[in-house]
Amino acid sequence: MSTGLEITSLSVGPMDNNAYLLRDRATGDAVLVDAANEAPRLLRFIEPGGIRAVVTTHRHPDHWIALEEVVAATGAESLAHPADAPEIPVVTGTLSEGDTLQVGTCALSVIHLVGHTPGSIALYYAEDGGHLFTGDSLFPGGPGRTTNPTDFNSLMDDLEAKIFGPLPDATTIYPGHGKDSTLGAERPSIPEWRARGW
Repeated sequence: MSTGLEITSLSVGPMDNNAYLLRDRATGDAVLVDAANEAPRLLRFIEPGGIRAVVTTHRHPDHWIALEEVVAATGAESLAHPADAPEIPVVTGTLSEGDTLQVGTCALSVIHLVGHTPGSIALYYAEDGGHLFTGDSLFPGGPGRTTNPTDFNSLMDDLEAKIFGPLPDATTIYPGHGKDSTLGAERPSIPEWRARGW
């Protein structure tokens, strides 16, 4: 029997949001990261195995437009950080810094990143070289958009302390939009991001 986390993605909506399906190969248990848009396509994407939960990485609407429809169709839990949950249409449970999201036999760590929004989260799966689902907090080429220097510094501080500090270079980054990267590919640019302020 194959083990570990199977990761597949689908780009949806006018902003090309990435929705990620995380399925435990051993048990079939599955979680969707960001029911962003195009509910009918997402529902086809997650079949035939279904999902147990949807994790919304942050409160911006382009990441949850399809959430209510997907939850209604699947009966899945809807999980988000408490700081962003009030602005997300349906949340049945919360995820905070240090929590573990269990997907069958696979454990993902919840990392709270403050700056793009107050309740943005990333999910880290340590096996197979490391896999990090960053929402809009980290992209190839820099941190997510912030609206003032305080939020920018908060996000950069969290990224350095919680992501680039402890996690290995081989870790694959799966952002909310665009292509994958690795921490090792992005790490040399941190001083440039700090200097430019975005």
